[in-house]
Amino acid sequence: MIDPDRIRARARQLGPWFHNIDLHGVQTAPEHYLGDYPRVKWQRFSDAVPADLSGRTVLDIGCNGGFYAIEMKRRGARRVLGIDSDETYLAQARFAAEVTGQDIEFRQMSVYDVGRLGERFDLVLFMGVLYHLRHPLLALDLIREHVVGDLLLFQSMRRGAAEVEPLPANVDFWRTDLFDRPGYPKLHFVEHRYADDPTNWWIPNRACVEAMLRDSGFRIEGHPEDEVYLCRPAEGGGGGAVYPAKGP
Repeated sequence: MIDPDRIRARARQLGPWFHNIDLHGVQTAPEHYLGDYPRVKWQRFSDAVPADLSGRTVLDIGCNGGFYAIEMKRRGARRVLGIDSDETYLAQARFAAEVTGQDIEFRQMSVYDVGRLGERFDLVLFMGVLYHLRHPLLALDLIREHVVGDLLLFQSMRRGAAEVEPLPANVDFWRTDLFDRPGYPKLHFVEHRYADDPTNWWIPNRACVEAMLRDSGFRIEGHPEDEVYLCRPAEGGGGGAVYPAKGP
C-alpha cells in the first residue's frame, strides 16, 4: 500500500478534484460543495446496477476522477474502460485506480468519437455529461448506435418542472398552448454560465430527459433516483445520428 502521506501529496498535486474518492483514508475532495460526492448520490441508486458484474464489460463515458469506474470494477466487471476529454481528470482516475488496486483502462476521447471504439459494452455509464455538451442529442444517438449492448445508466442535472405533460402523437401547427405548459419537454440553453461553469450548455426538465432518451432509441426501465435512469435499447430504435432520422 502506498504511504498515506505520498497519496495525500500526489492527490493534492493532481487537484482540484470533482470526485471525492477515499484513497486509503485520504479524501480527494473533502470540501466538496455537494458533500461526499458522488458517493452520497451513488448510495441512492446503487441497487439499480447488478451487484455482480462478473464477465461483463463496462464503458464509463465522462469518467472524471474515476469514482464510478472503480465501483464497477469492484463489482467484478471483467473489463472497465473510462473515457474523458479532459486529461487532467484522466490523470486523477489513473491514480485513483492504481491506489485502490483496480485494473481499469482510461483513454482521452470525446463522447462524439465513441464509434471509433468498434465494440459494444454490456453496461454503459453516461453520468453527469449531457448538460456539458453543445450537441446533447447527437451524443445520445451515437451512444445508442455504437456502444450500448444491454444497459445504459444515465444521469443528468435537471431544472424546471418535474411533471411530464402527456402529448399527442402530432400537434397542429396553429396550436401553441402546449409549449407554455411546465411539463412540456424543454431544454434550457445557458448562454453564459450556470453555477460558475462555462461548460454547462443545456439543462433539461424531466419531460425533456425522458423524451430524448426515447427518441434516441432507449426504453426506460427504471428511475431509481430523481436524476437517474436505467435504460435498454428499444426494439427497432436508434439510427438517429444518421440524417434524416425522421420522415415517411
